[in-house]
This record gives sequence, C-alpha cells and structure tokens, in this order.
Amino acid sequence: MPELMNEPPQLRKDPIIGRWVIISTDRGKRPSDWVVDPEKKTGGFCPFCAGNEDKTPPEIIAHRKNGTAPNTPGWSVRVVSNKFPALKIEGELNRRGEGIFDLMNGIGAHEVIIESPDHLLELVDLPVDHIRDIFWLYRERVVDLKRDMRLKYILIFKNHGKAAGASLEHSHTQLIATPIVPKRVIEELEGAHRYYSFKERCIFCDIIRQEMQWTSRLVVSNPNYVVFEPFAARFPFETWILPIKHSCRFEDISYEESYELAATVKESLQRLNNALGSPPYNFIIHTSPLQDKEYFEYHWHIEIIPKLTKVAGFEWGSGFYINPTPPEDAANALRAVQL
Repeated sequence: MPELMNEPPQLRKDPIIGRWVIISTDRGKRPSDWVVDPEKKTGGFCPFCAGNEDKTPPEIIAHRKNGTAPNTPGWSVRVVSNKFPALKIEGELNRRGEGIFDLMNGIGAHEVIIESPDHLLELVDLPVDHIRDIFWLYRERVVDLKRDMRLKYILIFKNHGKAAGASLEHSHTQLIATPIVPKRVIEELEGAHRYYSFKERCIFCDIIRQEMQWTSRLVVSNPNYVVFEPFAARFPFETWILPIKHSCRFEDISYEESYELAATVKESLQRLNNALGSPPYNFIIHTSPLQDKEYFEYHWHIEIIPKLTKVAGFEWGSGFYINPTPPEDAANALRAVQL
C-alpha cells in the first residue's frame, strides 16, 4: 500500500470508546524517521539479579530448578512485592466522603515479575518457552488475587526504557491490583456493551475480521492471535495483539495458547525493534474486571506503545491525540521487516 504522507490530515474516531485522533500527515514522519538509538545498560548493583534475592521482598511465586529454595538463586522467573508499592494489601477500604469528595484507603496489590536472572537480557531476547512461563505466571497471579473480593481490577504492564518510565533497567513487568476499575477500561467496557446492544456482536471481533480482510493495518496473524495497528492509533506504531477466539478474560488462556501468545509477542517486539532501533515502549494487558459480573461483550487484548512522541498541552487539554504517522504506513513498515 502506498504511504499516506501526501494525503490531507484526517480526524479518525476510535470505534470502541469514541475518542477522536488527528492523523497529522502535514507534520508527518515516515516510518524510517522514527529510528532511535537503543538505550545502553549502565550496569552496577541490581536487586533483581541472581544472587541478590535478599535485596527484594520475599518471593511470592517463581519458576525454579528442582531442589532450589525460595529467595535463593536457581530461578528463571520470579515474582515479588514491589518494595515501594503504590497500593498495599493490608487493611480495610473504609470508603468515606469529605464533603462532596470521595476517598478510600489505598488497598490493593503491587507486584514485580522479574523476567530473567540475567541483567542484560530483554523480554524480546528470551526464548519463546521462557516468555510463555512469564505469561503463565501473569495468569497465576491474576487467578490468585481475584480471590480477594476487595479487588476489582488487575492491570499488568511493562515499562521498557527510561523514556517509558522504567526505574530499574533489569527487564521486569509490574502488576497492580486496584479496588476500582480504571476509567480507561470502563470506557472500553461501555463501548463494547453499546456495540453489542445494537448489533449483538463483539466490536473487537468485528475489528479483527475487518483488519484481517482489509490487511492494510495488519502486521501478522496466526491461528490464535492477530497483530495490527489500530485505525485510530494515538501514537506512531501503536500495536495491538488480540486473541482471534473471543475471550473476555486474559486468565482464561490455556497453557497451549500461552505458548503461541509468547511467540506472537516476541515476533511483534522483534519487528518493532528492527523497524525502529529498539525503542522504549509500554506494554499493557487490558482484561475484564475481576468481580461484579461477566463482561462477555469485552475482548481482552495487549497494547504495545513505543515512546516516540511526547504528550503535550493540546493532548492534555483536549483529550485528542496527534499521530504524525498513519497506522497504515506503520503496518507496512512492520510487515516489511525481515526476521
């Protein structure tokens, strides 16, 4: 497909939540313009490295070699509580009001999934079997935490690189469980519900079918997962990964499906790295809330957002995003990557 840089600017509406995005081709950047210099690791003391297990909170769960004890070397993936948690598991919610304002205690969970004992390896560098183990531990933590009826939502996310918010360079993912459902997720849930009420179909499933049929924003697909650049992408090279089979909950994934998910995530990151020079990125899993009801209209998915632009005054003031690279051009560049 030809590049869209010579086309006039477009306003595109996100079909799920109704947010408008400006595809600003007049200030456009071609995919090759986004190549960055990869961050270099500085080394030094790291509490996440093998041999420093006593420098983190006690491990919650880990994949280990047989015969090795908790909080010692011998692990391949390790989950610990965040040493500086945003929310804490102990206590009561104590919902209350102060005049017109609502508040509650900061109850929740904040955990770190240390993806490898090797300081130099990134998620994309790991074998598919190892990445599968990471995703399976995500699932196990969700299944365990959802037993706590105070918790309403679990967000699993990864900040890769300083520009994406990583405070430690050793590759890791974070999990935060909250006593409320985040506003962004509520917007997606409500959008999915509106669409289903009107058409009796899942909007995400319809998007998948259309992207696979039209292919202009498609990056890669396999029997279980599809990867594409969303129509109203907020950011250059914003990439979504969805299961082709309808599923509202990430934790319902099977062990076999988790292997293909790991392979799909690895390929997606390889394509982004090769096209853009290993950029910093945020990686987010959006799934259904934990309690309340079955959100059967929803469809869990992964969003990967390379940190190539900055959100500034117009975005904060309006809620619009300005994307200078059409998603069709980004998809074309990612498909062209030789792996």
